[in-house]
Amino acid sequence: MGISKPAALVCLVAAVLSGNALAGDPAVGKSKAATCAGCHGGEGVSGNGLWPNLAGQKEGYLIKQLKDFRDGKRNDPMMSSMAKPLSDDDIANLAAFYSQLK
Repeated sequence: MGISKPAALVCLVAAVLSGNALAGDPAVGKSKAATCAGCHGGEGVSGNGLWPNLAGQKEGYLIKQLKDFRDGKRNDPMMSSMAKPLSDDDIANLAAFYSQLK
C-alpha cells in the first residue's frame, strides 16, 4: 500500500516549507549577534570554557536551543533572559550567522 499522489504532494510541500522556515539571513544575524559576543566571542568562539562555541554549530540545533531558552523548556539565568525577547526571525538569523562560521 503506497502513498497517494495528493498525500505525497502535501508531504513535499511541507518539507519545502519547513526547510524555508530555517532559512535565516546571516548578515542580519551578525548584527543581532553583537549582544552574544560578550560570552560567545565576536566570531562565535568563546574565550571562557564555561560558555560554548557557537561557530559552526548546525543551524537547526541553534534554533532549537534558543527557542528552548526563550520558551522556558531550558533554563539558565543568563541565556533565558537573553533569549526571551527574540522573535522566531531573530533566532533563525542568529542561527544562520553562527552556523556559517568556521
